[in-house]
Amino acid sequence: MASVQILDGGLGTSLQDKYGVSFDGSTPLWASHLLVTDPTTLQSCQRDFGLAGVDVLLTATYQVSIEGFARTKTPDFPQGIPKNAIGQFLQTAVSIAEQAKVHDRAKIALSLGPYGACMIPGQEYSGLYDPEHDDEEALFRWHLERLRLFTEADGNLIERMQYVAFETLPRLDEIRAVRRAIHAAGINLPFWVSCVFPGEVDILPDGSTIEQVVEAAIAPMDDGDTPWGIGMNCTKIHRLPSLIRLVGDNVARLMASGNLLNTPSLVVYPDGTNGEVYNTTTQKWEKVDHGSTAERDMRPWEVQLSQIVHDARARNLFKSFLVGGCCKASHRDIEQLRRQLEKN
Repeated sequence: MASVQILDGGLGTSLQDKYGVSFDGSTPLWASHLLVTDPTTLQSCQRDFGLAGVDVLLTATYQVSIEGFARTKTPDFPQGIPKNAIGQFLQTAVSIAEQAKVHDRAKIALSLGPYGACMIPGQEYSGLYDPEHDDEEALFRWHLERLRLFTEADGNLIERMQYVAFETLPRLDEIRAVRRAIHAAGINLPFWVSCVFPGEVDILPDGSTIEQVVEAAIAPMDDGDTPWGIGMNCTKIHRLPSLIRLVGDNVARLMASGNLLNTPSLVVYPDGTNGEVYNTTTQKWEKVDHGSTAERDMRPWEVQLSQIVHDARARNLFKSFLVGGCCKASHRDIEQLRRQLEKN
């Protein structure tokens, strides 16, 4: 059966839940804000995941953007952090991730969220972007400019990565845009494209079907690179079986048609919540009733996810698997997941 690697969990929620860090309108960089104000706490939180035995650690750069740094005011930068000063904080992010590794075999992935994650309030769950970023060409330029922050920073940052992760993508045009951007940036690293499915139907927030998502993600593009992996994150765990089945069916269809030369890996890191949903207006996790106890799977999160992965591996449609957690998935959850997967 295909191999399985363990990814880390929810960095921002772990900083809140274990370390008492607060995020609000004054911290537009969210977890990346600690690169500026408190790298020691950030190091401790990422080290928790390293100690949990992960194979891949994401950098604390999900919400990095030129706009976010410009809105971040500090004693050293009372008017906001300018573009030419961002590089030093990106170096800190990579160094912290490297130091958080416990095993030499562990790899580092550059975490990059969608444009919507950098809006105020965040719009990665809806894909409702402002008019200046509401088409593929504009999103391509935005993602390329952000990638160049890393390629142009001192410290050979890209060379110290093993993966690039484009996460929580809510729109079909943004999937194509990131493929074009990494190609234009000249970054020759395995990367994955991970989408968000916040609703109860098998479509992206922009209404795109899974068939369209798979086509946009892995079908050949003259001006875009093909990802190493595709999948979903920041999605409720009960949504995964249906989504994975549809993704697998469409990967198989593309392979059978001869339009796909290499089978992708599957990347899956659902939310670790117990029914909470993040309210972007109140910026709090709120309980939502998803049915009676009898209708819900009451097994532990790691048991459910391990079974989902086991079933997907049995279909033999993906080259390998990368599995972890997103929001509310703690280092303890990831450690339990690793142990559960080792049983299988």
